[in-house]
Amino acid sequence: MKTLRIDIVSDVACPWCAIGYARLKQAMDQLSGELDFTVEWHAFELNPDMALDGEPILAHLSRKYGRSPEEMEANQAQMMTIAEGLGLNFAGLQQRYSRNTFDAHRLLKWAREQGRQTELKLAFFEAYFGKAENISDKAVLTGCVEAVGLDAEMARQILDSDEYGVAVRADEERYQQAGVTAVPAFIVNQRYLISGAQEPETLVNAFREIAEDRIETSQA
Repeated sequence: MKTLRIDIVSDVACPWCAIGYARLKQAMDQLSGELDFTVEWHAFELNPDMALDGEPILAHLSRKYGRSPEEMEANQAQMMTIAEGLGLNFAGLQQRYSRNTFDAHRLLKWAREQGRQTELKLAFFEAYFGKAENISDKAVLTGCVEAVGLDAEMARQILDSDEYGVAVRADEERYQQAGVTAVPAFIVNQRYLISGAQEPETLVNAFREIAEDRIETSQA
């Protein structure tokens, strides 16, 4: 059975990244028995310069995109409906603050070494989008670490150091140079770029074409 490698470039603070992974998981489940997959997450920061105290999300998005808070609220409500249909908890989507996610990305690098990267990423999504928790707060981050069965004390030591910082910056630079300017971005077999939170059926078709070497375009 062929194995496809999927590198996911995403940010903890990106709701479409949570939606995109849920759709990816559905696609992978549909192809169970036909294809195998390996998944690795890579860092992208939507708000690398965000202050530690953050900013209310609707005000932040309104300022960032030059649209009214009402438009942003409607946009967020639409995402909540999509998320609900995928079984995701987005209850805190409109109550959250825009946050810096650098420390979360450092812990995800560590979690990969422990074989728990996806579990920790999903725990971060749940904390931020489901509970509107401060995803840049060390206590919130270590709580997520503990929830997925990882060593919270080791996570605290990492957070109190600069460990994995270089790896996160290298990740960000690599994918920026590769042309990734928006997330989620799925890079299949280190060659094919699939941008955005595509529907499961689209992903299933793309994966089959890639596995059969029938795809000629969208190379990364």
